[in-house]
Amino acid sequence: MPKLFLHLEGTVIFITSLYFYQQNSFSWIVCIFLLFVFDVSMIGYVINESVGAIVYNIFHSYILPVTLLLVSTIITLDWLLMVSLIWTGHIGMDRMIGYGLKHHSGFKDTHFQKV
Repeated sequence: MPKLFLHLEGTVIFITSLYFYQQNSFSWIVCIFLLFVFDVSMIGYVINESVGAIVYNIFHSYILPVTLLLVSTIITLDWLLMVSLIWTGHIGMDRMIGYGLKHHSGFKDTHFQKV
């Protein structure tokens, strides 16, 4: 049951991010391009699994994009709002389809397997 909630939570965050993206009339071409750019963080796995997990988790945790979302609204930077919505949506999309935060033991060993 908790795994279902993680999937649903990701779905809600993904849809909400896209909704606010649309409400701000941002470019969908930019969205489609940037939606997958955050997966470049997998490059850390070239070094080793531990570095890979750390780099991947930094880019796939809500900490940075939600902080940037808040900052973008405080100082009114539209481009930062756009990127933070896409980034948040990317993480939500990953959770929706079952990709989770990585453990140091391997790329396929995620927090979804522990729930």
